[in-house]
Amino acid sequence: MQPNLVRKLKTMALICLFTCFAGVIYQLIDEKRLDHNSVAVGFPLGLVFGLLEVFLFPKAEMRFRRWTFTKLLLFKTLLYTAVIYAVTVALSFVAGMFEGRKISELPAYITSMELMILVVYTLVIYSLLLFLLQVNHLLGEGILWKFILGKYHKPREEERIFMFLDMKSSTTIAEQLGHIRFYTLLNELFHEISQPVLQTKAEIYQYVGDEVVLTWEMEHGLKNSNCLNTFFMFQEGLLRNSENYLKNFGVKPEFKAGLHFGKVVSAQIGDLKREIVYNGDVLNTTARIQHECNKYQRNCLVSGSLMNRLKQINGFQWERMDAVTLRGKETEVELFSVAKAHPGYSPLA
Repeated sequence: MQPNLVRKLKTMALICLFTCFAGVIYQLIDEKRLDHNSVAVGFPLGLVFGLLEVFLFPKAEMRFRRWTFTKLLLFKTLLYTAVIYAVTVALSFVAGMFEGRKISELPAYITSMELMILVVYTLVIYSLLLFLLQVNHLLGEGILWKFILGKYHKPREEERIFMFLDMKSSTTIAEQLGHIRFYTLLNELFHEISQPVLQTKAEIYQYVGDEVVLTWEMEHGLKNSNCLNTFFMFQEGLLRNSENYLKNFGVKPEFKAGLHFGKVVSAQIGDLKREIVYNGDVLNTTARIQHECNKYQRNCLVSGSLMNRLKQINGFQWERMDAVTLRGKETEVELFSVAKAHPGYSPLA
């Protein structure tokens, strides 16, 4: 099963669990008793919400991306109100049939205060779920849970893989397009990398101008050579949509990447604005490895130490470039160029 589908199903399961729990709370408050009806209502409502938020809306991302926050909020509020109303009426009708109620009793229930209260309550639950999903989306996949669990409340040392991903000839392209169109292009490109990031369990650490810094926990980055697959999946997406970029912006964007791993101190910092930061020599080394791409005319360079940790059987070709002393370093770092041995092959499939 594809990692992206697994991630979506896990999110669906959490949503359904949340709405079932909300159903239990509602029944305890409203009826002061508990039976299967709380789950019988909560689960379908969670299922519908999950299908819309996790599967349907992402497919229409290009359309919604151009909408303002207010317009999208209003649209979703109206849509979810209608969905909640329709699903609740349908569930009540089915439950009533099993309990021996007559169809003639349905119109009275549809307009009853009891149903209105249930719709408003469910809408509040949906709003809370939307808020949590949106915060998780803004912070980056999985970062919200790290804040909630206090994983980085105290500084900790850990090993991580980093990738510095930089746009080629960005200065020339910026001069050609002008600042507004250039940043419109960057926005399109940064959306392009979203799916590779999600499928390979990467975290977007920073956007720095036209550069993206990605990071992985060691287990996630090494598994199936995820840290390499992110770059090549992104590269394939750029190639697949190259004609659209040429038509809309007059360029076919290309990126170069440097990868390395090492120990960092990870910590949550800030008060008015909080974020998780990583501090360590590995970041400077990774940035300098990426800069060597121009010298060796390669798109992706990997440190020798990381190459030795990666399995060399996952459809990649390795070429030793050199053992170089990077600027500001005393010890040499072996550099390897990596390319896909079989275009189209992916161990993630």
